[in-house]
This record gives sequence, structure tokens and C-alpha cells, in this order.
Amino acid sequence: MGKREKARKSSAERTRMRRRRKQNKSSMICITLIVLTLIGVMSVQITSVYHKNQSYLTQEAELQAQMESEEQRKEELKEYEKYVNTKEYIEQVAKTKLGLVYPNEIIFKEKKSSGK
Repeated sequence: MGKREKARKSSAERTRMRRRRKQNKSSMICITLIVLTLIGVMSVQITSVYHKNQSYLTQEAELQAQMESEEQRKEELKEYEKYVNTKEYIEQVAKTKLGLVYPNEIIFKEKKSSGK
């Protein structure tokens, strides 16, 4: 092999190496762009999920407060139900709404004055 053939081979090898380097650089650029795009998409998704989670936590707190309020109302209704079933309540309704009285009871009513 002469010097010319060696020079041609080394020149061809250099050209191949340059092409490989260019291909490697372009491949690395493509991979980097894909990875950056994925990171961007994931960041947007994570932010969206975070905000949705905050919204759900707020809603949960509101519902918890509402539930406590309803529990308190339930207790009040139970107490009222007990009161409604007492003799005292029945007498009160009979006197105020029906105008009933015991036989030995005297009721005093105020006269309504006509402007004098």
C-alpha cells in the first residue's frame, strides 16, 4: 500500500467519523428535545393535579363543617322531639292554640281598648 491509498483510507475514515459525530449530535439534540418536552408536559400535569388537590381539600373542609352543623341540628331536633312528647308541650299547645283550660282554672284576659 502506498501513501496515497493510506491517505485515501484515512480521509474516508475521517469523513465517516465526521458523519457519525454529526449523527450523534443530532440524535442527542432530538433526545434532549424529547426529554425537555416530556418534562414540560409533566410539569403542567403536576401543577394541574396540585391545584385540583387543593380544591378538593377546600371542598372537604367545607363539607366537614357542614356535616358538623347538621350533626348539631340533628341533636337539636332530637331534643325538640323529646319536648314535643312531654305533657308540658301538649298543655301549652292546648292552651295557646285551642284555648282549652283545666276545669278549675281561671283565665284573665285584658280588655282591648278602642283608642281611649
